[in-house]
Amino acid sequence: MTVTLADVAHRAQVSPATVSRVLNGNYPVAAATRERVLRAVNDLDYVVNGPASALAASTSSLVGILVNDIADPFFGIMASAAQAQISGAEGTPGAIGGEKLAVVCNTGGSPERELTYLTLLQRQRAAAVILTGGAIEDPGHSAAVAAKLARLAEAGTRIVLCGRPPLPPSAGSPVTATLSFDNRAGARRLTEHLLALGHRRIGYVAGPAERTTTRHRLEGHRAALAAAGVADDPARTLHGAFDRASGIAAATRLLDAEPGPTAVVAANDTIALGVCTAARARGLRVPEDLSVAGFDDLPSATDTVPALTTVRLPLIEAGARAGLLAVTRETPRDPDGVETVLAELVVRGSTGPVRRA
Repeated sequence: MTVTLADVAHRAQVSPATVSRVLNGNYPVAAATRERVLRAVNDLDYVVNGPASALAASTSSLVGILVNDIADPFFGIMASAAQAQISGAEGTPGAIGGEKLAVVCNTGGSPERELTYLTLLQRQRAAAVILTGGAIEDPGHSAAVAAKLARLAEAGTRIVLCGRPPLPPSAGSPVTATLSFDNRAGARRLTEHLLALGHRRIGYVAGPAERTTTRHRLEGHRAALAAAGVADDPARTLHGAFDRASGIAAATRLLDAEPGPTAVVAANDTIALGVCTAARARGLRVPEDLSVAGFDDLPSATDTVPALTTVRLPLIEAGARAGLLAVTRETPRDPDGVETVLAELVVRGSTGPVRRA
C-alpha cells in the first residue's frame, strides 16, 4: 500500500502543509517539529511522489556510494575508483541512460545513518547504490537494510555490495552483484607466515566487534593458530576502532603483559602503523624485537620503515568493478551473483624470525 503525505502528517501529528515544508526545505519549521516529521517519514518509508507509479518505476541519474569513513584510505580508494567508472560510463555498451552523478554518503559507521542514506536515495529514485565495507552484525539492522534494498530494487535501482558479505537467503535477491573480499583466507595466510617464522606469542588487534570484516579476519587468524596447535589466548586479542590511535592503545596493553608478544597482527594497515608507533616509543625495534603485520596494503604500507608486511586487497579494481556493475547491464561473473575478491600475502621488512636469547 502506497504511503501518502497525509499518512506522514497523521503519524507526525502535523498538517500536510507542514510535512511539505519540511521535505522541501523552503519554509522555517521548528526543530522539534522537523525531527518529528522526519522520524515519521523514515518509519513509514515515505517516498516523495510515491503515488505516481510511472515516476516511481523510473530512476534518476544518481548513484549513491555508501562508505563508513571517507577519510579512511580503504574506503576512499574504492569510492574513487567506483566514481571514476561511473562518471566515465557514458557510451559504455549497456549503460543505463548515459551520464551518472556519483554521490559519496559518509555514514561514520552509524547504523542509523546508513538506513537514512538508503531512504534518501530511494526518494531520489537512485539508478544504483553501492555499499562498501563490512556489514553490522545486528539482526534487526540487517533486516532493516534488506528491506530498504528490496524497495530500491523494486523501483529499478541496481544494488552492488563491495567488500561486504552476501545478504542471507531469507532476504530474497534484491542485490545485483556482491564483491566479497576473501578476508578469512588472507588473515589465515598472514598468521601462518608468522608461525613459520617461529612466533607463538602473537597478539591480535581487531576492529569493532560488531563488524563482519572484524569477525572474518579474526576467524582466519584463529584458524591458523588452531591448525598449528597454538593456543588462542583471549587476553592477546583486543578490539578497537580501525584507526591508528586504536593500534597505539592496544599495543601498549599487549606490550605491558608478561610475557609480551613477539609479533602483533593488526586488522588493517592503519592499526598496524599505530602498533609500530607504540613499539618505537618503548625502544623496541621492528622486526628485531617485535614483528608487526597489517591488512589491506594501503599506499602507506610501503612508506613505513621497515615497509609493512600485509595482505593486499585489490581495492582499485574492486571499486571499479563495483562501479561498472552499478551503471551497466553487465551481470556478475558467477551465476549466484557473488564474485570473490582474492587476497594476497605481501611479505616485507616488518616481520622476521623470533629473536633467540
